[in-house]
Amino acid sequence: MEVFYYLVFGVLVMVVGTLEFSKTNKDRISTSAPFNSFKNNYLVVYSLMMAGDWLQGPYVYYLYSTYGFGKGEIGRLFIAGFGSSMLFGTIVGSLADKQGRKRACVTYCITYILSCITKHSPDYRVLMVGRVLGGIATSLLFSAFESWLVAEHNKRGFDQQWLSLTFSKAIFLGNGLIAIVSGLLGNMLADTLGFGPVAPFDAAACFLAIGMAIILSSWSENYGDPSESKDLLSQFKGAAVAIASDEKIALLGAIQSLFEGSMYTFVFLWTPALSPNDEDIPHGFIFATFMLASMLGSSIASRLMARASLKVESYMQIVFMISAFTFLIPVLANFFVPPTKVKGGSISFTGCILLFGFCTFEACVGIFWPSIMKMRSQYIPEEARSTIMNFFRIPLNIFVCIVLYNVNAFPITVMLGMCSIFLFVATILQRRLMVVAESHRHKPQDWASMKDRDTEAEPLNI
Repeated sequence: MEVFYYLVFGVLVMVVGTLEFSKTNKDRISTSAPFNSFKNNYLVVYSLMMAGDWLQGPYVYYLYSTYGFGKGEIGRLFIAGFGSSMLFGTIVGSLADKQGRKRACVTYCITYILSCITKHSPDYRVLMVGRVLGGIATSLLFSAFESWLVAEHNKRGFDQQWLSLTFSKAIFLGNGLIAIVSGLLGNMLADTLGFGPVAPFDAAACFLAIGMAIILSSWSENYGDPSESKDLLSQFKGAAVAIASDEKIALLGAIQSLFEGSMYTFVFLWTPALSPNDEDIPHGFIFATFMLASMLGSSIASRLMARASLKVESYMQIVFMISAFTFLIPVLANFFVPPTKVKGGSISFTGCILLFGFCTFEACVGIFWPSIMKMRSQYIPEEARSTIMNFFRIPLNIFVCIVLYNVNAFPITVMLGMCSIFLFVATILQRRLMVVAESHRHKPQDWASMKDRDTEAEPLNI
C-alpha cells in the first residue's frame, strides 16, 4: 500500500506542475513593475506568517500529550483557543480598522511569539494562556493581513483584477508549498535532529520575528475608519448594520461560516476516518498530499479568476457542490462497502476511496480561499472590513467548539454527513448571492450614505 501513497502524491505533483507551466497569456494577468514589487513583498511576509502557523499545527496535540495531559484536558485547551478567537480575537481584530492594520499585523507577530514561548512550560495554566494568545493571533491572521492588502492595493491605484492574482499566489504559497516545507522542517527539527516537540514552536517564533521586521521596515499604515469620535461599540454597531442591511454581506458571512466550519471539522476527523481500525497510515505524508491538492486548487483558481468574463459567484456554486459530495463518500462507503474488523495493517480499500475524496475536498479548499477573498474585497465596505471579517468568524468558532466538545458523541460518518448538508446549504446560498449580486451590479450600495443615515437616526451617547 505504500506505493499507493506515492502514486497519489506523484500524480498531484505532475498535475500541479503541468497547470503552472502550461499557462498561456489567456491564463495570465498583465501587470506593472510597481505592482509586482508590492505583490512580492506581501507574499514574502504572508509566507513567513503562514510558516509560523503551519510549523506549530502538527505538534500542538503531541506536545501536550508529552507533558502528561489526557484527551479531556487537551480538548479544553483547544476549546479555549477557539473561544479566545471568538471573544478576544473579535475585539482585538476589530481594533485594526481604527488603530491601523499594520499595527494589527505586528500585534499578530508579538502575540503568536508569546504563545510559542509558553509551550516551553508544562504548567497547565501557562499553556492555557498560550492557547488564549494563539486564539487572538488566529483572528488577526485571517483578518488584519487581508484588510491591509486590500486597502493598500486600492490606495496605490492598482487594477482591481490584479488583487485576485495576489490572493491566488498567497494561497498557493502560504496554504500549499509553505505548509509542505513547514511539515518537513518540523519533522526534521523534532525527530531527525532530536530537538523534541517544542523545537518547531521555536522555529515558528523565529519566522514570525523575521516577518515582523519586514512589516516594520517596508509597510505603510492604513485604516478603516480612524475617526476619533468612533469607539469600539460604534464599530460593532456599524458592522452589524452593514451585515443586516446588505444581503450580499450576510450571505457571504453565512457561506464562509458553513464552509470553514466543515473544513475545521474535517481537520479533526480525517485521521480516524482513514484509520478506523488503527491502521498504520503515514500522517505526515498524507498531510503533505492534502496540501499539494490545495495547491492544485489555488492553481485552478488563478486560471478561473484571470478570465474577467467568469464570475466568482458562478463557479463557486460548483465548488461547493463538489465539496458536499466528497463528504457523502464516507456515508455511502459505510453502506455499500463491507467494513473490515481486522485491527492494524495498512490502509483499507475504503480508506483509499476516502483519500481520493478528501484530496478532492482539499482541492476545493484551494479554490475557496482566493475566491472568498475576492468576494470579500468586492462586497465588504472598507470602513469596517476587519470588524466584519471577525464577525464572520464568531459562528465559525462556536461551531468548532461544539464539534470539539461532542467529537466522541457521534459516529464519524454522521459528523461528515452533517458537513455535507452544510455544504449543500452553502451551494444554495452561493446561488442566491449570484442572483443578488447581478441585480445590484448596476446600482452599487452607497455605504457612506447608509452609515450617515444610521448615525443620524440613532446617535450613540457613550
